[in-house]
Amino acid sequence: MRVILDLKVVGGRVVTLDPTRPTASVIGVWAGRIVGLDDDVADLPARRVVDLDGAVVLPGFVDAHNHLAWTGRAARTPDVSSCTTVAQVLDVLRGAPRSSGWVEAAGYDHRALDRPLTSRDLDLIGPRVYVQDLSGHACVVSGDVLAVLPASALREAQRDATGTPTGFLAEAAQTAVRALRLPYSLEDIAADVESGAHQCLREGVVLAAEAGVGGGLIGSSPLEVEAYQRATLPIRIQLMVSADRLEPVTAHATDGIRRALPLGLRTGLGDDRLSIGPLKLWTDGGMLARTAALTWPYEGMDTAGQLQDDPDSMRAAILDGHAAGWQLAVHAIGDRAVDFALDALAEAQRAVPRLDTRHRIEHCGLVRPEQLDRIAALNVIPVIQPTFLWAYGDDYATIMGPDRTPWMYRGRAFLDRGIPIAGSSDRPVADGRPLRAIQFMAERLSKEGNPIGPTEATTVHEALAAYTIGAAYACRQDHALGTITPGKLADFTILETNPLTADISTISDIPVAATVIAGDFIHNPADFT
Repeated sequence: MRVILDLKVVGGRVVTLDPTRPTASVIGVWAGRIVGLDDDVADLPARRVVDLDGAVVLPGFVDAHNHLAWTGRAARTPDVSSCTTVAQVLDVLRGAPRSSGWVEAAGYDHRALDRPLTSRDLDLIGPRVYVQDLSGHACVVSGDVLAVLPASALREAQRDATGTPTGFLAEAAQTAVRALRLPYSLEDIAADVESGAHQCLREGVVLAAEAGVGGGLIGSSPLEVEAYQRATLPIRIQLMVSADRLEPVTAHATDGIRRALPLGLRTGLGDDRLSIGPLKLWTDGGMLARTAALTWPYEGMDTAGQLQDDPDSMRAAILDGHAAGWQLAVHAIGDRAVDFALDALAEAQRAVPRLDTRHRIEHCGLVRPEQLDRIAALNVIPVIQPTFLWAYGDDYATIMGPDRTPWMYRGRAFLDRGIPIAGSSDRPVADGRPLRAIQFMAERLSKEGNPIGPTEATTVHEALAAYTIGAAYACRQDHALGTITPGKLADFTILETNPLTADISTISDIPVAATVIAGDFIHNPADFT
């Protein structure tokens, strides 16, 4: 009996990223998977034949760390990122709707305004005003919100010359504020997830890893996973579960498990559409908020950032998560936080040796030279966001100084030590387009055109691999995604121009002609039929 393919893609320039067969021109698809290339399938009949007329086919992009619900929520939340004065911010807030008694806005950037926003400013708008910092690690709130926060939440709060809190709150203090506002409804979360996922789809992303559900800095509801089950998802989603969901369990002594998710749920549950990925842990803040934990202070400042929580608590979560069988995704941006993460991961592996853990450090934003060999020795995967340096690189270079700037969001140094790197966006903190990040990785120029750590530049091929092979590996999906190889899922990003041969400075502007998932042209602006 002769096989009839579901789909045959012809007339394209296929860049497989599979070193055993780097290029092709014909792809055969059956039951949502690639069954053959070129001569293997050229003579087979198909229910659909799509001629790409010379378009370029790549493995579908994988975004190993982003925030879909936050992205969708940001799209419907008043935005103050274009404001240059406090007066303009207040004008935006006066026109903002109230939801559940709160006025919310996003995109606050103290660097762009004539002066910092304060709670006294927000008191002019009314009660319960929350303005989120661009980084996601801080906020500014009105005086009535400050008044109901526990003293412990205000311990690290920014204060004016009189010792009064200014209303700017970071990290744990921001989390305390969000606890007053949460939860969002499952209906709203599902709608926001769909919105964020469609944004990914338009940019050629076929799998997005949501970096923290159920709690922590980003979680929207203790029932958040249900919102993803309710949503109509146009792309594949992997969920990282916040480590504060771990609960003490009475397991058998031989299991060696102290804390776990109820029922023992962990990394790997689900299918190729929606699955549970790593356990997400936070160890420090962010560079935009000046809370990333450094070994010595920011340039021109008397702060070296801060660890996210009590070190013993964070260490215990890493040890318990590892013992319970989780893949771990440890947020660590500053080099002091990277030290902490590496120490804890090494201790966890000594206590409970495991093979192929694929533990990750999310961001790995500032890595000293001597830390590189430790990362390689521990087989830790850096999950990087190159677009941060395109968007904010000039600011980051200023606060890091010339000695530390070459250590930020490394590329070349990781690859030269055999360390796999996973590309991601952390959307909506910065531009989510993989092509934007790929261009930056190869040219290392900020938005303003200034070089940022040029010795860390990669080739375009290596940058593409970070957003396909590397990101799929970090998400434990390399068996199904990352290359165009028979047996893998038929997920493709189709571009009008080949980034491998295009002028590097034009890569971010290459149009996405289509995004194909399981052989279906889900996003198809080029109208391939």
